[in-house]
Formats: sequence, C-alpha cells, structure tokens
Amino acid sequence: MSQPSLVQLDARRRPAPPALVVVAHGSRDPRALSTVRTLLDRVRDRRPGLPVHLGHIELNEPLLTDTLAALDARGTTDAVLVPLLLARGYHVKRDIPEMAATARVRTRVATPLGPHPLLVDTLHTRLLEAGWPPAMTAEDRRTSAVVLAAAGSRDPDSATDTRRTAHLLAERLGVPVVPAYASTATPTVETALRALAARGRDRVAVASYFTAPGRFARECAEQAPWIASAPLGTHPAMADLLLHRYDRALETGGSSNAA
Repeated sequence: MSQPSLVQLDARRRPAPPALVVVAHGSRDPRALSTVRTLLDRVRDRRPGLPVHLGHIELNEPLLTDTLAALDARGTTDAVLVPLLLARGYHVKRDIPEMAATARVRTRVATPLGPHPLLVDTLHTRLLEAGWPPAMTAEDRRTSAVVLAAAGSRDPDSATDTRRTAHLLAERLGVPVVPAYASTATPTVETALRALAARGRDRVAVASYFTAPGRFARECAEQAPWIASAPLGTHPAMADLLLHRYDRALETGGSSNAA
C-alpha cells in the first residue's frame, strides 16, 4: 500500500491587515499624550498582529503626515485612520482628509467615535467613579441632572452628534443631560448650570466628554456644583470602540484617498 502523500502547507504568508492609525488632536498637556499611548496599548492587547500607530493633527509628535510617511517607508500600502474625536467637525471633515490626501499610503478615514453606546458606557462608568449613585429615588431624580461638557465646534454636525450622546446618556441615567461647551459653541457649562438651577436641578454633575486630561477638561470640572467625572481616557470600551470604527471602515470602505 502506498504511503499517503504529505500535504504541503502553503508557504505564502497571509497579507498583513491594513494598519490602524489612531488620529489624536494633540495637546500641550503631557498627560494627554500619555493617555493616548496607553489607550493604543489596550488596542494592541485586544488585536494582536494588527499594526497600530499614532498620528496627531497638531501640537504633538508624530504628526499624522509623518506617521503616514513612515508607514510608506516601511512598505505599508494600506491604512485606516480612526479619529480619536467624539463628533464630526472641521478636523474630521477637512484636516484629516487633507493630510491623508498627501500620503502615498492608501487610506480610509473612519467615522469619529461618537455618538455610540460604548461612549455612554464609558461616561456612565466615569460618573459612578466620581460618586454618582448607582440607584436613585424619585426625589433624587427630580433634583439631579448632568451637564455633558464637550470641547465645542462651529460645525452644526458636531453639536448634533454631542446632543445624540447626551440623549443616550439621559436614557441610561434617567435624568436630564444637557450638552455644553468649553469654547466656540453654546451654551457654555456655566450657562447650562444656571439654567438647570433655575429649574430646581441643584444636584448637577459635570460629565467630562473629553478623551484625555487637558485645560478644557479641567476648567469644566472646576465649575461642577456637585461632582465631576474624569475624561474618557483608557476605559476598555474606548479601545473596543476604536477597533469597531476600524472594522466598520473596512466593511464600508470609509472615505478614501485612492485615486
């Protein structure tokens, strides 16, 4: 009886997946860069074998253009850019696509992180950590509220996305959640707090809708009449959301710089 022939394994390697480039805004606060780097490590832990890189729009190195140039020099041909931003706005619509357009690497730009239930999971956890009660009486609900403190943008789509997140958080908490802004847009956090107080809502938390520590997050937190939550930071849901946006961009094609 003849011996069975050995099945020779295909020696060709499977092509590497497109690189994930997380695009952060950049900050003068060194804690922001440290936070983002730790978040990227969480992403790598969740998806071993996926090339994960960082690029900034401004203020920090590496800039996105430098990251894409380095990927090209290494022979990477395909990348998905996932904005570490919470809403649509100028950076998502103009800055990132314009920076990607100069790259030789083929890129797809994913949608920003918000709105999404995973962000609400993170906001809820941060509020609980700050002292938000896990259960409330009916009387507590009548006097409580949350100001969702965000950076602000002149782009109306940014406000639409932030309002949607506020609505999702309100459904989770069972109290009003009012979006307010640190700059550019209205209402300000101070104005929102005054309006809530006038309605008898005197137990108001400020929920930090920022990805990392910085001046805006600090200034908003300092206005809290009750408690203020920490920025979204390195919560596990943030890593899950970055990977979700990456996967969705691959499924749908995203916005591409391909000719």
